[in-house]
Amino acid sequence: DAVLTPETFAELVALRSPLVQQAGQWLRLDPEQIEAGERFLERQSFEGLMDLRQALRVCLGLDDKFDIAGLPVVQTFAEGWLPEVIDRLIEGDDELRLAEQPARLKGELRPYQRYGYAWLHTHRRLGLGACLADDMGLGKSVQAIAMLLHEREILGRLPRPTLLICPTSLLGNWRREFERFVPELRLFTHHGSDRPNQRNFAKVISKYDVVVTSYTLARRDAELFQNFDWYGLILDEAQRIKNPDAQVTQAIYRFQSEFRMVLTGTPVENHLTELWSIFNFLNRGYLGGQQNFRRRFATPIERFQSPVETERLHRMVRPFVLRRLKSDPSVIQDLPERLEMRVYCTLSEEQAELYEKVVEEGLPRIADLHGRARRIHVFNLITRLKQILNHPCQYYHETEEAALAYADLSHRSGKLDRLTEMLDEILDMQERALVFTQFAESGRLISAHLRRQLEIPVLYLHGGVPARKRQQMINSFQEDPHAPRIFVLTLGTGGLGLNLTAANHVFHYDRWWNPAVESQASDRAYRIGQTRDVQVHKFITAGTLEESIDEMLERKKGLAEAIIGADESWLTSMSDDDLVNILKLDTERM
Repeated sequence: DAVLTPETFAELVALRSPLVQQAGQWLRLDPEQIEAGERFLERQSFEGLMDLRQALRVCLGLDDKFDIAGLPVVQTFAEGWLPEVIDRLIEGDDELRLAEQPARLKGELRPYQRYGYAWLHTHRRLGLGACLADDMGLGKSVQAIAMLLHEREILGRLPRPTLLICPTSLLGNWRREFERFVPELRLFTHHGSDRPNQRNFAKVISKYDVVVTSYTLARRDAELFQNFDWYGLILDEAQRIKNPDAQVTQAIYRFQSEFRMVLTGTPVENHLTELWSIFNFLNRGYLGGQQNFRRRFATPIERFQSPVETERLHRMVRPFVLRRLKSDPSVIQDLPERLEMRVYCTLSEEQAELYEKVVEEGLPRIADLHGRARRIHVFNLITRLKQILNHPCQYYHETEEAALAYADLSHRSGKLDRLTEMLDEILDMQERALVFTQFAESGRLISAHLRRQLEIPVLYLHGGVPARKRQQMINSFQEDPHAPRIFVLTLGTGGLGLNLTAANHVFHYDRWWNPAVESQASDRAYRIGQTRDVQVHKFITAGTLEESIDEMLERKKGLAEAIIGADESWLTSMSDDDLVNILKLDTERM
Protein backbone atom coordinates (compact mmCIF):
# COMPACT_ATOMS: atom_id res chain seq x y z
CA ASP A 1 0.00 0.00 0.00
CA ALA A 2 3.02 2.31 -0.25
CA VAL A 3 2.81 5.30 -2.55
CA LEU A 4 5.97 5.67 -4.64
CA THR A 5 7.17 8.75 -6.46
CA PRO A 6 8.46 8.18 -10.00
CA GLU A 7 12.02 8.76 -8.72
CA THR A 8 11.73 6.16 -5.92
CA PHE A 9 10.16 3.69 -8.34
CA ALA A 10 13.02 4.24 -10.84
CA GLU A 11 15.57 3.50 -8.10
CA LEU A 12 13.85 0.21 -7.21
CA VAL A 13 13.62 -0.82 -10.84
CA ALA A 14 17.30 -0.08 -11.37
CA LEU A 15 18.20 -2.74 -8.80
CA ARG A 16 16.72 -5.41 -11.10
CA SER A 17 16.05 -7.74 -8.17
CA PRO A 18 12.84 -9.57 -7.16
CA LEU A 19 13.58 -8.68 -3.51
CA VAL A 20 14.72 -5.21 -2.45
CA GLN A 21 15.12 -3.38 0.83
CA GLN A 22 13.39 -0.06 1.18
CA ALA A 23 13.14 2.01 4.40
CA GLY A 24 14.09 -1.00 6.51
CA GLN A 25 11.55 -3.29 4.85
CA TRP A 26 11.96 -6.08 2.34
CA LEU A 27 9.69 -5.70 -0.70
CA ARG A 28 8.84 -8.26 -3.37
CA LEU A 29 8.67 -6.86 -6.88
CA ASP A 30 6.53 -8.56 -9.54
CA PRO A 31 8.59 -8.44 -12.78
CA GLU A 32 5.48 -8.26 -15.01
CA GLN A 33 4.01 -5.36 -13.06
CA ILE A 34 7.39 -3.64 -12.93
CA GLU A 35 7.56 -3.78 -16.73
CA ALA A 36 3.98 -2.54 -17.00
CA GLY A 37 4.84 0.30 -14.64
CA GLU A 38 7.86 1.25 -16.73
CA ARG A 39 5.73 1.34 -19.88
CA PHE A 40 3.15 3.47 -18.11
CA LEU A 41 5.76 5.99 -16.89
CA GLU A 42 7.33 6.19 -20.34
CA ARG A 43 4.01 7.56 -21.56
CA GLN A 44 4.31 10.23 -18.82
CA SER A 45 0.53 10.52 -18.56
CA PHE A 46 -2.64 8.72 -19.44
CA GLU A 47 -5.46 10.51 -21.14
CA GLY A 48 -8.51 9.02 -22.78
CA LEU A 49 -12.28 9.13 -22.98
CA MET A 50 -14.93 6.98 -21.39
CA ASP A 51 -18.69 7.48 -21.35
CA LEU A 52 -20.56 8.27 -18.15
CA ARG A 53 -21.81 4.70 -17.75
CA GLN A 54 -18.25 3.36 -17.84
CA ALA A 55 -17.10 6.02 -15.38
CA LEU A 56 -19.92 5.05 -13.00
CA ARG A 57 -19.03 1.40 -13.38
CA VAL A 58 -15.40 2.07 -12.46
CA CYS A 59 -16.19 4.43 -9.59
CA LEU A 60 -19.03 2.44 -8.03
CA GLY A 61 -18.07 -1.13 -8.82
CA LEU A 62 -14.27 -0.87 -9.01
CA ASP A 63 -14.30 -3.14 -12.06
CA ASP A 64 -11.75 -5.89 -11.45
CA LYS A 65 -11.08 -6.09 -15.19
CA PHE A 66 -10.32 -2.39 -15.58
CA ASP A 67 -6.68 -1.61 -16.15
CA ILE A 68 -4.46 0.99 -17.75
CA ALA A 69 -1.45 -0.07 -19.79
CA GLY A 70 -1.52 -3.46 -18.06
CA LEU A 71 -1.70 -2.07 -14.51
CA PRO A 72 -4.85 -2.97 -12.53
CA VAL A 73 -6.75 0.00 -11.14
CA VAL A 74 -7.14 -0.44 -7.37
CA GLN A 75 -8.57 2.97 -6.51
CA THR A 76 -10.29 5.78 -8.36
CA PHE A 77 -10.65 9.49 -7.73
CA ALA A 78 -13.46 11.42 -9.40
CA GLU A 79 -12.84 15.10 -10.11
CA GLY A 80 -14.60 18.03 -11.69
CA TRP A 81 -18.36 17.67 -12.16
CA LEU A 82 -18.37 13.87 -11.88
CA PRO A 83 -18.46 13.55 -8.05
CA GLU A 84 -21.51 15.82 -7.89
CA VAL A 85 -23.31 13.81 -10.58
CA ILE A 86 -22.52 10.51 -8.83
CA ASP A 87 -23.67 11.86 -5.47
CA ARG A 88 -26.94 13.13 -6.94
CA LEU A 89 -27.60 9.84 -8.69
CA ILE A 90 -26.97 7.82 -5.51
CA GLU A 91 -28.45 10.02 -2.81
CA GLY A 92 -31.13 11.80 -4.82
CA ASP A 93 -31.27 15.32 -6.14
CA ASP A 94 -33.11 17.77 -3.89
CA GLU A 95 -33.59 20.10 -6.84
CA LEU A 96 -35.81 17.49 -8.48
CA ARG A 97 -38.22 17.76 -5.56
CA LEU A 98 -38.89 21.32 -6.66
CA ALA A 99 -39.67 20.32 -10.24
CA GLU A 100 -42.84 21.79 -11.73
CA GLN A 101 -45.05 19.48 -13.72
CA PRO A 102 -45.21 19.99 -17.52
CA ALA A 103 -47.43 22.98 -18.24
CA ARG A 104 -49.63 21.18 -20.78
CA LEU A 105 -50.25 18.06 -18.68
CA LYS A 106 -53.95 17.55 -17.95
CA GLY A 107 -54.34 16.81 -14.25
CA GLU A 108 -52.17 17.35 -11.20
CA LEU A 109 -49.16 15.23 -10.29
CA ARG A 110 -48.45 14.30 -6.70
CA PRO A 111 -45.09 15.52 -5.30
CA TYR A 112 -43.43 12.10 -5.61
CA GLN A 113 -44.69 11.84 -9.21
CA ARG A 114 -43.16 15.22 -10.08
CA TYR A 115 -39.87 14.00 -8.63
CA GLY A 116 -40.21 10.74 -10.61
CA TYR A 117 -40.75 12.33 -14.02
CA ALA A 118 -37.90 14.80 -13.36
CA TRP A 119 -35.67 11.88 -12.31
CA LEU A 120 -36.46 10.09 -15.56
CA HIS A 121 -35.69 13.22 -17.55
CA THR A 122 -32.36 13.69 -15.74
CA HIS A 123 -31.26 10.20 -16.76
CA ARG A 124 -32.46 10.78 -20.29
CA ARG A 125 -30.39 14.01 -20.43
CA LEU A 126 -27.29 12.21 -19.08
CA GLY A 127 -27.66 9.41 -21.62
CA LEU A 128 -28.37 6.80 -18.92
CA GLY A 129 -31.08 4.15 -18.98
CA ALA A 130 -33.48 4.35 -16.02
CA CYS A 131 -35.73 1.91 -14.18
CA LEU A 132 -38.82 3.35 -12.47
CA ALA A 133 -39.68 0.59 -9.98
CA ASP A 134 -42.38 2.27 -7.90
CA ASP A 135 -44.83 0.11 -6.00
CA MET A 136 -47.89 -0.95 -7.97
CA GLY A 137 -50.56 1.74 -8.03
CA LEU A 138 -48.29 4.77 -7.60
CA GLY A 139 -48.70 5.93 -11.21
CA LYS A 140 -45.59 4.87 -13.12
CA SER A 141 -47.36 5.40 -16.44
CA VAL A 142 -48.25 9.07 -15.83
CA GLN A 143 -44.64 9.78 -14.77
CA ALA A 144 -43.35 8.34 -18.06
CA ILE A 145 -45.97 10.29 -20.00
CA ALA A 146 -45.00 13.51 -18.17
CA MET A 147 -41.34 12.92 -19.09
CA LEU A 148 -42.24 12.62 -22.79
CA LEU A 149 -44.38 15.76 -22.62
CA HIS A 150 -41.54 17.62 -20.88
CA GLU A 151 -39.21 16.57 -23.70
CA ARG A 152 -41.69 17.94 -26.22
CA GLU A 153 -42.01 21.25 -24.37
CA ILE A 154 -38.22 21.65 -24.35
CA LEU A 155 -37.63 20.62 -27.98
CA GLY A 156 -40.81 22.08 -29.48
CA ARG A 157 -41.65 18.68 -30.99
CA LEU A 158 -40.42 15.14 -30.51
CA PRO A 159 -37.89 14.41 -33.26
CA ARG A 160 -38.96 10.78 -33.84
CA PRO A 161 -41.54 8.34 -32.44
CA THR A 162 -40.93 6.63 -29.11
CA LEU A 163 -41.76 2.91 -28.96
CA LEU A 164 -43.63 1.76 -25.86
CA ILE A 165 -43.97 -2.01 -25.32
CA CYS A 166 -46.43 -3.47 -22.81
CA PRO A 167 -48.46 -6.66 -22.21
CA THR A 168 -51.39 -7.04 -24.63
CA SER A 169 -53.88 -6.59 -21.79
CA LEU A 170 -52.55 -3.07 -21.12
CA LEU A 171 -52.71 -1.63 -24.66
CA GLY A 172 -56.10 -0.06 -23.92
CA ASN A 173 -54.90 1.26 -20.57
CA TRP A 174 -52.02 3.12 -22.18
CA ARG A 175 -54.23 4.64 -24.86
CA ARG A 176 -56.64 5.95 -22.23
CA GLU A 177 -53.77 7.29 -20.11
CA PHE A 178 -52.40 9.29 -23.07
CA GLU A 179 -55.88 10.53 -24.01
CA ARG A 180 -56.48 11.58 -20.41
CA PHE A 181 -53.20 13.33 -19.64
CA VAL A 182 -51.70 14.42 -23.00
CA PRO A 183 -54.28 14.25 -25.81
CA GLU A 184 -52.01 16.41 -27.96
CA LEU A 185 -49.36 13.67 -28.23
CA ARG A 186 -50.11 11.62 -31.33
CA LEU A 187 -50.44 7.94 -30.39
CA PHE A 188 -50.51 4.92 -32.68
CA THR A 189 -51.38 1.39 -31.46
CA HIS A 190 -49.51 -1.23 -33.50
CA HIS A 191 -51.89 -4.14 -33.04
CA GLY A 192 -54.42 -6.21 -34.94
CA SER A 193 -54.48 -7.85 -38.35
CA ASP A 194 -54.52 -4.52 -40.21
CA ARG A 195 -51.30 -3.22 -38.62
CA PRO A 196 -48.61 -1.77 -40.94
CA ASN A 197 -46.24 -4.18 -42.69
CA GLN A 198 -42.73 -3.96 -44.11
CA ARG A 199 -43.95 -1.94 -47.07
CA ASN A 200 -45.62 0.94 -45.22
CA PHE A 201 -44.45 0.66 -41.60
CA ALA A 202 -41.99 3.57 -41.54
CA LYS A 203 -44.31 5.86 -43.51
CA VAL A 204 -47.28 5.21 -41.21
CA ILE A 205 -45.60 5.49 -37.81
CA SER A 206 -43.43 8.51 -38.67
CA LYS A 207 -46.54 10.66 -38.31
CA TYR A 208 -46.84 9.82 -34.60
CA ASP A 209 -45.09 10.76 -31.36
CA VAL A 210 -45.61 7.43 -29.59
CA VAL A 211 -46.14 3.90 -30.92
CA VAL A 212 -47.59 1.38 -28.46
CA THR A 213 -47.33 -2.35 -29.11
CA SER A 214 -47.28 -5.64 -27.21
CA TYR A 215 -44.43 -7.95 -26.25
CA THR A 216 -45.98 -10.59 -28.51
CA LEU A 217 -45.77 -8.33 -31.55
CA ALA A 218 -42.35 -7.00 -30.52
CA ARG A 219 -41.13 -10.55 -31.12
CA ARG A 220 -43.33 -11.34 -34.11
CA ASP A 221 -42.67 -8.02 -35.92
CA ALA A 222 -39.10 -7.68 -34.65
CA GLU A 223 -37.69 -6.95 -38.10
CA LEU A 224 -39.97 -3.91 -38.49
CA PHE A 225 -38.94 -2.46 -35.13
CA GLN A 226 -35.22 -3.21 -35.61
CA ASN A 227 -35.08 -1.33 -38.90
CA PHE A 228 -36.47 1.89 -37.43
CA ASP A 229 -34.40 4.42 -35.48
CA TRP A 230 -36.59 5.19 -32.46
CA TYR A 231 -36.29 8.31 -30.33
CA GLY A 232 -36.91 6.34 -27.14
CA LEU A 233 -37.73 2.81 -25.98
CA ILE A 234 -40.00 2.33 -22.95
CA LEU A 235 -40.86 -1.09 -21.55
CA ASP A 236 -43.86 -1.42 -19.24
CA GLU A 237 -44.01 -4.47 -16.93
CA ALA A 238 -40.35 -4.93 -17.88
CA GLN A 239 -40.13 -8.22 -15.99
CA ARG A 240 -41.33 -9.63 -19.34
CA ILE A 241 -37.68 -9.49 -20.48
CA LYS A 242 -36.34 -11.13 -17.30
CA ASN A 243 -35.14 -14.15 -19.30
CA PRO A 244 -32.16 -12.91 -21.35
CA ASP A 245 -32.32 -15.95 -23.63
CA ALA A 246 -36.01 -15.62 -24.55
CA GLN A 247 -36.80 -14.69 -28.14
CA VAL A 248 -38.68 -11.53 -27.18
CA THR A 249 -35.78 -10.35 -24.99
CA GLN A 250 -33.21 -11.00 -27.71
CA ALA A 251 -35.36 -9.12 -30.22
CA ILE A 252 -35.83 -6.07 -27.97
CA TYR A 253 -32.09 -5.93 -27.22
CA ARG A 254 -31.54 -5.19 -30.93
CA PHE A 255 -33.97 -2.27 -31.17
CA GLN A 256 -32.17 1.07 -31.70
CA SER A 257 -33.05 4.23 -29.77
CA GLU A 258 -31.62 7.45 -28.32
CA PHE A 259 -32.78 6.69 -24.78
CA ARG A 260 -34.24 3.74 -22.84
CA MET A 261 -36.31 3.33 -19.71
CA VAL A 262 -38.34 0.58 -18.06
CA LEU A 263 -41.32 0.52 -15.72
CA THR A 264 -41.74 -2.40 -13.34
CA GLY A 265 -42.87 -3.06 -9.81
CA THR A 266 -40.66 -6.16 -9.61
CA PRO A 267 -37.20 -5.77 -11.21
CA VAL A 268 -36.26 -9.09 -9.55
CA GLU A 269 -38.90 -11.82 -9.24
CA ASN A 270 -36.87 -14.98 -8.85
CA HIS A 271 -33.16 -14.61 -9.65
CA LEU A 272 -30.58 -11.85 -9.98
CA THR A 273 -30.09 -12.79 -13.64
CA GLU A 274 -33.42 -11.04 -14.23
CA LEU A 275 -31.90 -7.80 -12.95
CA TRP A 276 -28.94 -8.32 -15.28
CA SER A 277 -31.30 -8.82 -18.22
CA ILE A 278 -33.12 -5.54 -17.55
CA PHE A 279 -29.82 -3.68 -17.14
CA ASN A 280 -28.49 -5.25 -20.32
CA PHE A 281 -31.39 -3.51 -22.06
CA LEU A 282 -31.02 -0.22 -20.19
CA ASN A 283 -27.24 0.19 -20.02
CA ARG A 284 -25.58 -2.54 -22.03
CA GLY A 285 -22.30 -3.75 -20.53
CA TYR A 286 -22.68 -1.84 -17.27
CA LEU A 287 -23.02 -5.02 -15.18
CA GLY A 288 -20.59 -6.93 -17.39
CA GLY A 289 -21.30 -10.10 -19.34
CA GLN A 290 -23.90 -12.58 -18.13
CA GLN A 291 -21.41 -15.28 -17.10
CA ASN A 292 -19.17 -12.78 -15.31
CA PHE A 293 -22.20 -11.30 -13.51
CA ARG A 294 -23.28 -14.75 -12.38
CA ARG A 295 -19.77 -15.52 -11.07
CA ARG A 296 -19.23 -12.16 -9.45
CA PHE A 297 -22.66 -11.35 -8.01
CA ALA A 298 -25.44 -13.92 -8.51
CA THR A 299 -23.67 -16.94 -7.04
CA PRO A 300 -22.06 -15.19 -4.03
CA ILE A 301 -25.34 -13.40 -3.17
CA GLU A 302 -27.95 -16.08 -3.89
CA ARG A 303 -26.00 -19.07 -2.66
CA PHE A 304 -23.81 -17.61 0.10
CA GLN A 305 -25.63 -14.34 0.97
CA SER A 306 -22.35 -12.41 0.63
CA PRO A 307 -22.80 -8.99 2.33
CA VAL A 308 -19.83 -7.53 0.45
CA GLU A 309 -21.14 -8.37 -3.01
CA THR A 310 -24.70 -7.49 -2.00
CA GLU A 311 -23.55 -4.01 -1.01
CA ARG A 312 -21.42 -3.63 -4.14
CA LEU A 313 -24.29 -4.62 -6.44
CA HIS A 314 -26.68 -2.35 -4.55
CA ARG A 315 -24.21 0.54 -4.93
CA MET A 316 -23.89 -0.09 -8.66
CA VAL A 317 -27.61 -0.35 -9.50
CA ARG A 318 -28.90 2.30 -7.12
CA PRO A 319 -28.24 5.30 -9.42
CA PHE A 320 -30.43 3.72 -12.11
CA VAL A 321 -33.40 2.46 -10.07
CA LEU A 322 -36.04 4.64 -8.42
CA ARG A 323 -38.13 2.63 -5.97
CA ARG A 324 -40.89 4.12 -3.77
CA LEU A 325 -43.34 2.13 -1.62
CA LYS A 326 -46.96 2.93 -0.82
CA SER A 327 -46.22 2.06 2.80
CA ASP A 328 -43.85 5.02 3.05
CA PRO A 329 -45.79 7.95 4.59
CA SER A 330 -43.50 10.42 2.83
CA VAL A 331 -44.71 9.08 -0.54
CA ILE A 332 -48.46 9.08 -0.10
CA GLN A 333 -50.55 10.03 2.87
CA ASP A 334 -54.11 9.51 1.65
CA LEU A 335 -54.04 5.80 0.77
CA PRO A 336 -55.88 3.56 3.24
CA GLU A 337 -54.41 0.47 4.84
CA ARG A 338 -53.92 -2.94 3.28
CA LEU A 339 -54.69 -5.73 5.74
CA GLU A 340 -53.33 -9.18 4.85
CA MET A 341 -54.64 -12.29 6.56
CA ARG A 342 -54.30 -16.03 6.11
CA VAL A 343 -57.50 -18.04 5.84
CA TYR A 344 -56.95 -21.66 6.90
CA CYS A 345 -59.26 -24.14 5.20
CA THR A 346 -59.93 -27.81 5.94
CA LEU A 347 -59.75 -30.77 3.58
CA SER A 348 -62.84 -32.73 2.69
CA GLU A 349 -62.54 -36.53 3.06
CA GLU A 350 -62.42 -36.85 -0.72
CA GLN A 351 -59.58 -34.33 -0.94
CA ALA A 352 -57.59 -36.02 1.86
CA GLU A 353 -57.83 -39.44 0.23
CA LEU A 354 -56.84 -38.10 -3.18
CA TYR A 355 -53.98 -36.05 -1.72
CA GLU A 356 -52.44 -38.99 0.14
CA LYS A 357 -52.81 -41.27 -2.87
CA VAL A 358 -51.03 -38.83 -5.22
CA VAL A 359 -48.19 -38.22 -2.71
CA GLU A 360 -47.70 -41.96 -2.07
CA GLU A 361 -47.57 -42.69 -5.81
CA GLY A 362 -45.47 -39.65 -6.77
CA LEU A 363 -42.70 -39.47 -4.15
CA PRO A 364 -41.07 -42.89 -4.80
CA ARG A 365 -40.50 -41.99 -8.45
CA ILE A 366 -38.41 -38.95 -7.47
CA ALA A 367 -35.58 -41.14 -6.13
CA ASP A 368 -35.20 -42.77 -9.56
CA LEU A 369 -35.05 -39.53 -11.55
CA HIS A 370 -32.35 -36.91 -12.04
CA GLY A 371 -31.83 -33.51 -13.65
CA ARG A 372 -34.55 -32.13 -15.89
CA ALA A 373 -36.71 -35.28 -15.69
CA ARG A 374 -36.78 -34.99 -11.88
CA ARG A 375 -37.65 -31.29 -11.96
CA ILE A 376 -40.53 -31.93 -14.37
CA HIS A 377 -41.86 -34.75 -12.22
CA VAL A 378 -41.72 -32.64 -9.03
CA PHE A 379 -43.42 -29.72 -10.78
CA ASN A 380 -46.20 -31.97 -12.12
CA LEU A 381 -46.66 -33.58 -8.70
CA ILE A 382 -47.03 -30.19 -7.01
CA THR A 383 -49.47 -29.04 -9.70
CA ARG A 384 -51.68 -32.12 -9.20
CA LEU A 385 -51.74 -31.53 -5.44
CA LYS A 386 -52.71 -27.89 -5.92
CA GLN A 387 -55.55 -28.97 -8.21
CA ILE A 388 -56.82 -31.39 -5.54
CA LEU A 389 -56.72 -28.64 -2.91
CA ASN A 390 -58.75 -26.34 -5.18
CA HIS A 391 -61.44 -28.95 -5.92
CA PRO A 392 -61.41 -32.65 -6.88
CA CYS A 393 -63.28 -31.76 -10.08
CA GLN A 394 -60.28 -29.76 -11.23
CA TYR A 395 -57.94 -32.69 -10.56
CA TYR A 396 -60.17 -34.93 -12.69
CA HIS A 397 -60.33 -32.16 -15.35
CA GLU A 398 -64.09 -32.30 -15.16
CA THR A 399 -64.43 -28.63 -14.32
CA GLU A 400 -66.75 -27.41 -17.07
CA GLU A 401 -68.89 -30.53 -17.14
CA ALA A 402 -69.04 -30.72 -13.35
CA ALA A 403 -70.04 -27.10 -13.00
CA LEU A 404 -73.05 -27.83 -15.19
CA ALA A 405 -73.86 -31.38 -14.12
CA TYR A 406 -73.64 -31.16 -10.33
CA ALA A 407 -76.48 -29.39 -8.58
CA ASP A 408 -74.12 -28.50 -5.75
CA LEU A 409 -70.30 -28.59 -5.65
CA SER A 410 -70.25 -27.86 -1.92
CA HIS A 411 -68.71 -30.10 0.73
CA ARG A 412 -66.10 -31.49 -1.67
CA SER A 413 -63.56 -28.68 -1.22
CA GLY A 414 -62.82 -26.86 2.01
CA LYS A 415 -61.57 -23.87 0.02
CA LEU A 416 -64.66 -23.51 -2.13
CA ASP A 417 -66.95 -23.80 0.90
CA ARG A 418 -64.99 -21.15 2.82
CA LEU A 419 -64.84 -18.81 -0.17
CA THR A 420 -68.60 -19.08 -0.65
CA GLU A 421 -69.25 -18.31 3.02
CA MET A 422 -66.96 -15.26 3.05
CA LEU A 423 -68.30 -13.86 -0.22
CA ASP A 424 -71.86 -14.22 1.06
CA GLU A 425 -70.93 -12.01 4.02
CA ILE A 426 -69.21 -9.48 1.73
CA LEU A 427 -72.31 -9.25 -0.46
CA ASP A 428 -74.44 -8.61 2.64
CA MET A 429 -72.15 -5.65 3.41
CA GLN A 430 -72.67 -4.32 -0.13
CA GLU A 431 -68.92 -4.59 -0.85
CA ARG A 432 -67.02 -5.94 -3.85
CA ALA A 433 -64.34 -8.60 -4.20
CA LEU A 434 -61.65 -9.91 -6.56
CA VAL A 435 -60.93 -13.65 -6.57
CA PHE A 436 -57.58 -14.69 -8.09
CA THR A 437 -56.67 -18.20 -9.21
CA GLN A 438 -53.74 -19.34 -11.34
CA PHE A 439 -55.82 -21.99 -13.15
CA ALA A 440 -58.38 -21.22 -15.86
CA GLU A 441 -60.19 -24.45 -14.97
CA SER A 442 -60.47 -23.35 -11.35
CA GLY A 443 -61.79 -19.95 -12.40
CA ARG A 444 -64.58 -21.53 -14.45
CA LEU A 445 -65.51 -23.83 -11.56
CA ILE A 446 -65.52 -21.01 -8.98
CA SER A 447 -67.57 -18.59 -11.07
CA ALA A 448 -70.14 -21.26 -12.06
CA HIS A 449 -70.51 -22.40 -8.47
CA LEU A 450 -70.91 -18.87 -7.08
CA ARG A 451 -73.57 -18.00 -9.67
CA ARG A 452 -75.59 -21.05 -8.68
CA GLN A 453 -74.97 -21.04 -4.93
CA LEU A 454 -75.32 -17.30 -4.26
CA GLU A 455 -77.79 -16.69 -7.12
CA ILE A 456 -75.85 -13.71 -8.44
CA PRO A 457 -74.05 -12.80 -11.66
CA VAL A 458 -70.25 -13.17 -11.53
CA LEU A 459 -67.62 -11.70 -13.87
CA TYR A 460 -64.83 -14.01 -15.00
CA LEU A 461 -61.70 -12.71 -16.77
CA HIS A 462 -59.27 -15.18 -18.34
CA GLY A 463 -56.83 -15.28 -21.23
CA GLY A 464 -59.50 -16.20 -23.77
CA VAL A 465 -61.59 -13.05 -23.24
CA PRO A 466 -61.22 -10.63 -26.22
CA ALA A 467 -59.66 -7.26 -25.45
CA ARG A 468 -62.85 -5.27 -26.09
CA LYS A 469 -65.00 -7.48 -23.86
CA ARG A 470 -62.27 -7.43 -21.22
CA GLN A 471 -62.39 -3.65 -21.06
CA GLN A 472 -66.19 -3.68 -20.93
CA MET A 473 -66.04 -6.00 -17.91
CA ILE A 474 -63.50 -3.76 -16.14
CA ASN A 475 -65.46 -0.58 -16.85
CA SER A 476 -68.68 -2.18 -15.68
CA PHE A 477 -67.14 -3.43 -12.42
CA GLN A 478 -65.57 -0.04 -11.73
CA GLU A 479 -68.34 2.31 -12.74
CA ASP A 480 -71.75 0.57 -12.76
CA PRO A 481 -73.35 0.36 -9.28
CA HIS A 482 -75.60 -2.43 -10.58
CA ALA A 483 -72.78 -4.52 -12.07
CA PRO A 484 -71.75 -7.89 -10.56
CA ARG A 485 -69.85 -7.37 -7.32
CA ILE A 486 -67.65 -10.46 -7.58
CA PHE A 487 -64.87 -10.56 -10.17
CA VAL A 488 -63.00 -13.86 -10.68
CA LEU A 489 -59.69 -13.47 -12.53
CA THR A 490 -56.83 -15.72 -13.57
CA LEU A 491 -53.60 -14.45 -12.10
CA GLY A 492 -51.76 -14.26 -15.43
CA THR A 493 -54.48 -12.16 -17.08
CA GLY A 494 -55.72 -9.96 -14.25
CA GLY A 495 -52.69 -9.85 -11.97
CA LEU A 496 -51.06 -6.71 -13.36
CA GLY A 497 -51.84 -3.32 -14.82
CA LEU A 498 -55.58 -3.22 -14.13
CA ASN A 499 -57.32 -0.64 -11.97
CA LEU A 500 -60.05 -2.37 -9.93
CA THR A 501 -60.40 -0.06 -6.93
CA ALA A 502 -64.17 -0.70 -6.76
CA ALA A 503 -63.20 -3.84 -4.82
CA ASN A 504 -61.96 -3.68 -1.25
CA HIS A 505 -61.51 -7.45 -0.79
CA VAL A 506 -58.94 -9.58 -2.60
CA PHE A 507 -58.92 -13.39 -2.38
CA HIS A 508 -55.94 -15.55 -3.40
CA TYR A 509 -57.78 -18.84 -3.85
CA ASP A 510 -54.63 -20.78 -4.69
CA ARG A 511 -51.10 -19.62 -3.95
CA TRP A 512 -48.56 -18.72 -6.61
CA TRP A 513 -45.80 -18.87 -3.97
CA ASN A 514 -44.22 -15.74 -5.33
CA PRO A 515 -44.76 -12.83 -2.92
CA ALA A 516 -44.08 -10.25 -5.63
CA VAL A 517 -46.68 -11.68 -8.03
CA GLU A 518 -49.31 -12.00 -5.29
CA SER A 519 -48.62 -8.43 -4.19
CA GLN A 520 -49.07 -7.19 -7.76
CA ALA A 521 -52.45 -8.90 -7.96
CA SER A 522 -53.53 -7.43 -4.60
CA ASP A 523 -52.54 -4.01 -5.90
CA ARG A 524 -55.32 -4.15 -8.50
CA ALA A 525 -57.53 -2.93 -5.64
CA TYR A 526 -54.91 -1.23 -3.45
CA ARG A 527 -53.82 1.72 -5.55
CA ILE A 528 -54.43 5.42 -6.07
CA GLY A 529 -58.18 6.01 -6.12
CA GLN A 530 -58.89 3.50 -3.34
CA THR A 531 -60.72 5.11 -0.43
CA ARG A 532 -61.37 2.08 1.79
CA ASP A 533 -59.10 -0.31 3.66
CA VAL A 534 -58.30 -3.30 1.46
CA GLN A 535 -58.48 -6.77 2.98
CA VAL A 536 -56.33 -9.45 1.32
CA HIS A 537 -57.34 -13.04 2.11
CA LYS A 538 -54.74 -15.73 1.35
CA PHE A 539 -56.23 -19.22 1.37
CA ILE A 540 -54.14 -22.02 2.89
CA THR A 541 -55.27 -25.62 3.30
CA ALA A 542 -54.11 -26.72 6.74
CA GLY A 543 -51.76 -29.68 7.06
CA THR A 544 -50.78 -29.68 3.37
CA LEU A 545 -47.93 -28.40 1.23
CA GLU A 546 -49.66 -24.99 1.16
CA GLU A 547 -49.10 -24.51 4.88
CA SER A 548 -45.55 -25.90 4.77
CA ILE A 549 -44.49 -23.66 1.91
CA ASP A 550 -46.18 -20.60 3.38
CA GLU A 551 -44.23 -21.08 6.63
CA MET A 552 -41.00 -21.57 4.69
CA LEU A 553 -41.54 -18.36 2.69
CA GLU A 554 -42.35 -16.46 5.85
CA ARG A 555 -39.07 -17.60 7.44
CA LYS A 556 -37.14 -16.56 4.34
CA LYS A 557 -39.18 -13.46 3.63
CA GLY A 558 -36.26 -11.05 3.82
CA LEU A 559 -34.15 -13.08 1.43
CA ALA A 560 -37.05 -13.70 -0.89
CA GLU A 561 -37.92 -10.02 -1.18
CA ALA A 562 -34.30 -8.89 -1.54
CA ILE A 563 -33.05 -11.53 -3.94
CA ILE A 564 -34.99 -14.51 -5.24
CA GLY A 565 -38.73 -14.12 -4.75
CA ALA A 566 -40.25 -17.60 -4.77
CA ASP A 567 -42.10 -19.66 -7.34
CA GLU A 568 -42.36 -23.37 -7.96
CA SER A 569 -38.94 -23.57 -9.65
CA TRP A 570 -37.05 -23.50 -6.36
CA LEU A 571 -39.16 -26.39 -5.07
CA THR A 572 -38.02 -28.66 -7.89
CA SER A 573 -34.41 -28.39 -6.66
CA MET A 574 -35.14 -29.50 -3.09
CA SER A 575 -33.77 -32.76 -1.70
CA ASP A 576 -35.93 -35.87 -1.50
CA ASP A 577 -36.16 -35.62 2.30
CA ASP A 578 -37.20 -31.96 2.18
CA LEU A 579 -39.87 -32.73 -0.41
CA VAL A 580 -41.27 -35.51 1.76
CA ASN A 581 -41.52 -33.11 4.70
CA ILE A 582 -43.29 -30.48 2.61
CA LEU A 583 -45.69 -32.68 0.64
CA LYS A 584 -46.80 -35.24 3.22
CA LEU A 585 -50.17 -34.71 4.87
CA ASP A 586 -49.88 -33.47 8.47
CA THR A 587 -52.90 -35.14 10.08
CA GLU A 588 -52.56 -33.19 13.33
CA ARG A 589 -52.76 -29.82 11.63
CA MET A 590 -55.32 -31.11 9.17
